[in-house]
Parts: sequence; structure tokens; C-alpha cells
Amino acid sequence: MSNSKLYKGSLSTIILQLLSKEDKMYGYEMTQRVKELTKGELNITEGALYPALHKLEAEGLLEVEMKKVDNRLRKYYKLTQTGTTESVSKLEELERFMQTMNGLINPKPSLG
Repeated sequence: MSNSKLYKGSLSTIILQLLSKEDKMYGYEMTQRVKELTKGELNITEGALYPALHKLEAEGLLEVEMKKVDNRLRKYYKLTQTGTTESVSKLEELERFMQTMNGLINPKPSLG
């Protein structure tokens, strides 16, 4: 996807959705999972990902767990209870938005 502006508004939803499917993930793992799930169409940069992760953490939606891996500390992110609830809400909001956009792009002829 050449225009990264399209996904930036949905980045928090993407992160919350990824973490709702996994117990915990680290940043690079998230970028790779998105690339894999979208068959390379969506590439999330670290410059976009980490500010979003920090914001979600500050909002109380994520908690961080530090773990030593190969003599390095790795930050794992996981949903809080509030984050789990917000994940469902954000996904419903995104689905409504996509239906609205689809209605604009592919309007059904009125029967009037």
C-alpha cells in the first residue's frame, strides 16, 4: 500500500487487534505479522509503531513486560483488561467505518 496515511488512523486498532489474538508481542514481531497477514501490502514502520504503542500504554490499554532474550532486553506488549474491551469497541467502530466507505464507493441505486 503506497499511501501509509490510510492506515495511520487505524494503527491503534491494528495493534489492539493483533494483541487480542496473541498473549503478548514485541514491536518487530507486530510489524512482521502485519506484513504477513497483508501479504506485504501494509508495512508498519517503527517510526509509526512505537509512538502508537507508547500512547496506548499511557492510556492504560497496554502493559509492558521486559524479558531477556539473547542477552538483550525485549519489551513485550499485552492488553490490559481495559485494552481488551477497547479492542472490541475499536474493531466495531472500524467495521462501521468500512461499511460507510463502501456505501460511498459502491452506492446502491435507490428504488424511488
